[in-house]
Amino acid sequence: MTTKISELDDQFGGRHARPMAAAFLVNTVAGYLHADAPSDVRKALMSAASDLCYLTGYMAVDEGLHGLAQRYYLKALELAGTAGDHLTYCTTLRGMSVQLGDLGYGARALELADAAAAASPAAGPRMRAFLAGQQAHAAALLDERDRAMRHIREAEVAMDRAESRITTFGSYDPAALHYHISQVRYELGDVSGSVAAMARSNEIRHDIYRRTRVRHGVILAERQFRIGHLEAACQSWKAALGEYPLVQSGRVDTGMRSMVRLTRPHLGNTHVRALHDQARAVLPRAMFTRAGPG
Repeated sequence: MTTKISELDDQFGGRHARPMAAAFLVNTVAGYLHADAPSDVRKALMSAASDLCYLTGYMAVDEGLHGLAQRYYLKALELAGTAGDHLTYCTTLRGMSVQLGDLGYGARALELADAAAAASPAAGPRMRAFLAGQQAHAAALLDERDRAMRHIREAEVAMDRAESRITTFGSYDPAALHYHISQVRYELGDVSGSVAAMARSNEIRHDIYRRTRVRHGVILAERQFRIGHLEAACQSWKAALGEYPLVQSGRVDTGMRSMVRLTRPHLGNTHVRALHDQARAVLPRAMFTRAGPG
């Protein structure tokens, strides 16, 4: 069930898939957790439940429900700790770091990213890259350039080792690594380098990750806009708009509202006018009335 719900989240966004996960947790998993069972069965069940709690928290973040997400994350940590599931425990700490970094709490984000790495001393190369990439981003949020670059190099080396083995579809991959490189470059002031890395990430991402493709396409457009590449930004926004009706994501909605606000002063431009015409056909009307002045 967790795997299937995760696939739905990848394709359609957290707002689409989280209610299913929450209902399954309440109506089925909670009852199992109170059932009598041998110790090894209970540990396996708690491990599986912790993974689903983590995913549900991740989807709540995508909706913008941050308090709810933290409650799911804390329950995931509790269950994973009891089950001795180091993988989910570290993954959840990293998820909490991502959430807090996105909310502007850089110091706390770095603390949790480091805790996730410390709690997984025997991590394989793909997990090591997964953890180091977030450490790099969190360090960059605090403008700790040397530390951020050290961690991103660590992630690159670990990814090279992981990719030389059998690739595990659905785990941290080169597209995700390029996303972290983009984030680090952006936070350290290299916006052009960030655009190049984000574009590369989008090029090599597996097709199944529609929500991520749309969200990161919007991020790419904003950064292209910032460095004055207006036509390229409009093309990136238009590509994201093409898939917007299929995605239910609070983070994507936030990006689209930002697009309306940023481009409104440029409606005299042919590309921007075409972009707004497309946007008005697919975005909720409220995004235009609440976007505010440019």
